[in-house]
Amino acid sequence: MGMLKEFKDFAMKGNLVDIAVAFVMGGAFGKLVSSFTDGIVSPLIGMIGRVDLSKNMITLKEAVLDASGKVISEGIFLKWGDFVTAIINLIIDAFVMFMVIKAITRMKKEAPPPPDAPSSTDKLLMEIRDSLKK
Repeated sequence: MGMLKEFKDFAMKGNLVDIAVAFVMGGAFGKLVSSFTDGIVSPLIGMIGRVDLSKNMITLKEAVLDASGKVISEGIFLKWGDFVTAIINLIIDAFVMFMVIKAITRMKKEAPPPPDAPSSTDKLLMEIRDSLKK
């Protein structure tokens, strides 16, 4: 029973729960960014370059077909368009994470501590100053 309680205490620590939530949110956010890149960014880039970015590839080896058109060996392709899309996803993810961390850091900034009370010498000097003003 002791080990079960110890595991429960470990699992319920704030940091572990926060990490688990962040992991799930990050996975969902990654899918969102991939969808954004595949559905919006890539077609816009393709419109400029007149070709779908994800379909850009270099053929390293052609597929071999027999006389009836049946594939004997598959072709080999270097899919550089998918790689560029993944880089765009990474840049978007990194920028959003930067903005989130920056916002959290800004919210966590503590108010500056109140100034220390003046010392007895400072109080005496302030009293002298105030009496000279009169």
